Amino acid sequence: MESVSSPGNMLILGATVVMPDSTRLADVRVSNGIIESITEPHQLHPLDDELLIDGSGLHLLPGAIDPQVHFRDPGQPEREDLESGSAAAVSGGITSFLDMPNNKPAITDLVGMQMKLDMAAEKCVNNYGFFIGATPGNVEDLQEVVGTPEAPLSIPGICGIKIFMGSSTGTLLVNERAALEIIFSKTAGLIAVHAEDEKRLNSRYPNFEHRTDIAAHAEWRDDTTALLATQLAVELAQTYNHRLHILHLTSGIEADWLHGITSLPSEAGEGAIITTETLPQHLTFSENDVEREGTRLKMNPPIRYQADKEILWNRLLDGTIQCMATDHAPHTLESKALGFPRAPSGMPGVETSLSVMLTHAKSGNCTIEQVVRWMSTNVADCYNMIGKGRIEVGADADFVLVDMETEHEVKDEHAWTRVGWNPFKGRHLVGWAKVTIVGGVPVFERTEATGPKGRLLVEKGTSGAPIIMAPWK
Repeated sequence: MESVSSPGNMLILGATVVMPDSTRLADVRVSNGIIESITEPHQLHPLDDELLIDGSGLHLLPGAIDPQVHFRDPGQPEREDLESGSAAAVSGGITSFLDMPNNKPAITDLVGMQMKLDMAAEKCVNNYGFFIGATPGNVEDLQEVVGTPEAPLSIPGICGIKIFMGSSTGTLLVNERAALEIIFSKTAGLIAVHAEDEKRLNSRYPNFEHRTDIAAHAEWRDDTTALLATQLAVELAQTYNHRLHILHLTSGIEADWLHGITSLPSEAGEGAIITTETLPQHLTFSENDVEREGTRLKMNPPIRYQADKEILWNRLLDGTIQCMATDHAPHTLESKALGFPRAPSGMPGVETSLSVMLTHAKSGNCTIEQVVRWMSTNVADCYNMIGKGRIEVGADADFVLVDMETEHEVKDEHAWTRVGWNPFKGRHLVGWAKVTIVGGVPVFERTEATGPKGRLLVEKGTSGAPIIMAPWK
């Protein structure tokens, strides 16, 4: 990259550009952080105030958008905070993220939401949005943030309500039908659910509490536990015509049951709009990996079985599953080394999610264009994001230039996340971010000089902005 005099102005020459309607060699001009023009290659000439980037041999993709992360801020800085999580994200080509409310303390009102927005403005290097947490008794707080069915609200940087139907700590558990009905019937916005049936988990626990083998985790938190909660959430969404997003889909029976129910908001017909996501972990790992890696791969809902993985792939490819997230939930290696069942559930994900999926594309499991839809375009669609997820004139200049040819091994010592490890350790991946760009400003680069870890190019708080999302009617 050559020197620049005006941040937000750049010219990218000769990259293979993945656009909504085509993938082709092109030049892309950015002015004030917005895509100004896209032309045939070598048609544009650099202006005096533009940063010039040679994209030869690279793919230019819309920046990935991760709609489910746990950056642990406030409350658990030994695991992550918004500064380290944001840095880890841009190292993986993620230019926007949506963060969850299960912090210490939990974020359940507008005061807490504003605190996180203010912290993000000071710490982040990419775009951000936050969920407010539902409790059995905070419907008025939820309404203050997202509005009522008659008067929906849209506050920049606020993406919706998170409901833990099972497996929550602290106050963020809402598993009784009456409390759920109040939330679904009296709030606006998007509701995202962690769908595990708490009563079934509790009733089954005595059969597994003495097990110390990691296989017990998926056996206890079985696919029926997930399906029951998903079915209840869908029933309530359809009854009250409420926008619903089902988080981290893991089981084949859920994916098959949702076929014909889910659709992208831009393609939805009458009735409730229901979407879902899956994770790179659940498309890559199976019970054999869990047995080998142990508690490094322990998460909720769990990584399941080869048959589930195959169905998730099929339902992702046929559109039943609309998008992808990471559920980035870092824990220290010391806590992960406690063994099953004491080790906590969760793992890092933002640094390798795009590379994992682009490696699947390289292997023929999908196409680069499908990865872009699942990790950028469709995420923006699912959350009514303005200006995100597409390379087209007038869109925000959030990009990642990736190298589809150079392979790097995933090593813990290259991690940006504060906990310093990665679940894909030892895997060889392509599609690593060479340059990550937020609002027309390069924020990260990975070159021969930097080595595989790469380096940040900006100071915290100097790039990125709250994501603007249109209200749900």
